[in-house]
Amino acid sequence: MNKFISEKDLKDLFTKGYGDKPPTTKQWSKYYEDDVIFSDPTQVTNGLVAYIDAQNKLIKRCDDISLESHSIAINGDVGFVEWTLGLKIMKKEFIYPGTTKLVFGKTGKIKEHRDYFDFCGPTFGPVPILGSFIRWLYGLFVN
Repeated sequence: MNKFISEKDLKDLFTKGYGDKPPTTKQWSKYYEDDVIFSDPTQVTNGLVAYIDAQNKLIKRCDDISLESHSIAINGDVGFVEWTLGLKIMKKEFIYPGTTKLVFGKTGKIKEHRDYFDFCGPTFGPVPILGSFIRWLYGLFVN
């Protein structure tokens, strides 16, 4: 069990309703190492400044964002958060179910943050013609 970050801390960090303010730099700094490595299906960043910049760029691209955490587990120096991300862009809502794997450093802060989610399906699936192509392409790999 991580003595620095609790499951409640992760729930608070990974929960944001539409209209709520995102975490501040001070809040991120409380839980993340200065040299954190962040990766998701669209990017890899190194360092807390780059991580915060990536989060802020996402926020600026969207009209609003929500993040709802579900199952949370911490086992030694590893944590997992199951979540649902909602992005409102140009009056449309895109929903991304996903999971985050966190690795805690010797200080107890997060030193690795990896998000796992399907980027293409929820992003391009609703788009006419392109959505049909994406579903067809997925079908080639799963059937």
